[in-house]
Amino acid sequence: MAQQPLAMVYGGGGVVGIAYTAGVAAGLTTAGIPVATAPALGTSAGSWTASALALGLSYDDLVDLPVPPLPSVRAGVLARIARQAFGEATHPGVSVSVVSVLSGRRRIFEGGDHPLADLVAASSAVPGLCPPHRIGGGLYIDGGMWSATSVDAADEAARVIVVAPLAGRVMGPMGRVAGALLERELERWRHRHPEASIHMIRPNRAMAKIVGVRPLALFDAERARAVHPLAYEQGVRWGEQIQADAAEAPWQQGPAA
Repeated sequence: MAQQPLAMVYGGGGVVGIAYTAGVAAGLTTAGIPVATAPALGTSAGSWTASALALGLSYDDLVDLPVPPLPSVRAGVLARIARQAFGEATHPGVSVSVVSVLSGRRRIFEGGDHPLADLVAASSAVPGLCPPHRIGGGLYIDGGMWSATSVDAADEAARVIVVAPLAGRVMGPMGRVAGALLERELERWRHRHPEASIHMIRPNRAMAKIVGVRPLALFDAERARAVHPLAYEQGVRWGEQIQADAAEAPWQQGPAA
């Protein structure tokens, strides 16, 4: 088959991360970037956005979902919330990063093989805040424990867009660490795919000011709602820039080789 024209990567960042990735994705869509039909890899918060877009949902379908009290010891709490949005749906265009409790290694699950609700629950199970989630015979935790984005596991494509809620100096110490790790992953990706293009989108100072530097602020629903429209505007700007860069490379899937 011909190479995919576009692949999306959505990183972690709590409830704020869902609002941010969904806002950027909506802005990119407005600018004409076909994010909803592109294969998408999601980590933690990003797995919710990847799943929602694949199923034709938007942030409006996620914004009123309950946020469990943290820390929570209730097994399955995240899966029950996720099923309010996704039901038992699966989707082959989604992949999700998790970490095995047994091995401590990352695993990428395909959304066509398991209910998306289970995958996002596992990928969002932050140690100390939510219990691990079982998929098949294994227990899994937040994919962000391995990498905030797992961009190195992204689908091969002519162009990859990485939406990274936690990356960058404006997000404080946590953002500096996440950003440094992401830069290393991007360099490895570029080395393996020298002919492809990759774009990283991350929060600006206005959004960082809303969130602050306390990790638990990432789970504040009001902060999330405030970030979303700013993320949308940022997505539109980035989309217009990417469209200009891609003017000579149409987004439509090429014919089978």
